[in-house]
Amino acid sequence: MDHILGYARPMGVPGIRNYVVCIHTVECSSFVSQRIAEIDPRVQSVGFPGCYKNEYASRLMVALATHANVGAALLVSLGCEGTDASALAEAIRATGRPVEILRIQEAGGTESSIVQGRQIVARMLAEIETTPRVQLRISDLIVGTECGGSDGTSGIAANPAIGHAFDLLVDAGATAIIEETLEMVGCRDIIARRAANPDVAAQLSRTIEKAEQFSQQVGQFSIAPGNESGGLSTIEEKSMGAFMKCGSRNISGVIKVTEKPSGKGLFVLDSVPDPSAFLFGYSNPNDSEGILDLISSGAHLVVFATGRGSVIGSVIAPVLKVCGNPKTYARMSGDMDVNAGRIITGEATLAEVGREIYEAILAVAAGKLTAAEVLGHQEYCIPYKHQNLCANL
Repeated sequence: MDHILGYARPMGVPGIRNYVVCIHTVECSSFVSQRIAEIDPRVQSVGFPGCYKNEYASRLMVALATHANVGAALLVSLGCEGTDASALAEAIRATGRPVEILRIQEAGGTESSIVQGRQIVARMLAEIETTPRVQLRISDLIVGTECGGSDGTSGIAANPAIGHAFDLLVDAGATAIIEETLEMVGCRDIIARRAANPDVAAQLSRTIEKAEQFSQQVGQFSIAPGNESGGLSTIEEKSMGAFMKCGSRNISGVIKVTEKPSGKGLFVLDSVPDPSAFLFGYSNPNDSEGILDLISSGAHLVVFATGRGSVIGSVIAPVLKVCGNPKTYARMSGDMDVNAGRIITGEATLAEVGREIYEAILAVAAGKLTAAEVLGHQEYCIPYKHQNLCANL
């Protein structure tokens, strides 16, 4: 597929979807935001539950509102929370996107705010409807990958097949991002050898060491009971399988959440909190947060591997699900996009499924809906976290 039409943006690469996003700046305004978004499937609701201001969450909300797949944004504020809606709006407006603020306390409460909010997004929908369509090259694409509900099939079917697709993407000039450095624990030296240069190797080593130290600090490594009952015995075993998702090409750099890749090629996303005076719980409380991290760094879509089965999608960007377990696929085919379990049953080779995933990525970029999109999944998670983008990796 060599001709994909994207949505032109005032700044940055074209998008593959054209959404209006309602962002609630505190949990107290989430209900109103969700009711406003019900007006149209092209309006999606996402936000931060915390009342206390968090710089990380604020950066993440701006990154989502200015994502290539978003044409306009409505900030839904209660009116007394710590997050500064005006500052968020200013940052969004700087990218040339329409943005407005709805303060519930000033608007007259729930019912009045929903009415006003729907009027605002109706105007925004009419405006983004005129967004020019432009050619989107494969080299414009940014694709992320995540895994969840992993089992013993993930590392021998779904993950390496995605890795093959990532090799094809990188070779075609696209940008690929792998997250989950907590699932690279035990593989530091192997991963560092994939670095494009010694500086990147040092960054990778420090990043994985930070992930290991964080896991020790919170007393929890990134392995769940479901992983163990699915045949994964240690975090090192899970890490080896998870890392297979990024293929075999050199790693060009390490980025943090909301940070865009500095060029083309393969990048590792560090989502682990930096050391601080506060310990903000686990790094990734669920898969939805990891997916959203990838999206905040510009991923047009995310390829998600699973063995035991997962039904999640995401706001803002499509989630393409690849199932490595043939039995799981048979039970949950309505939630899956690619059956990588055919590698295990001998019906297809790893390269054939990898090519299928690559072609599926291009089809989704061209407008084909993923299973999660068809079903209406729009999960997200923005937690309290501390990450300084200026910190040395």
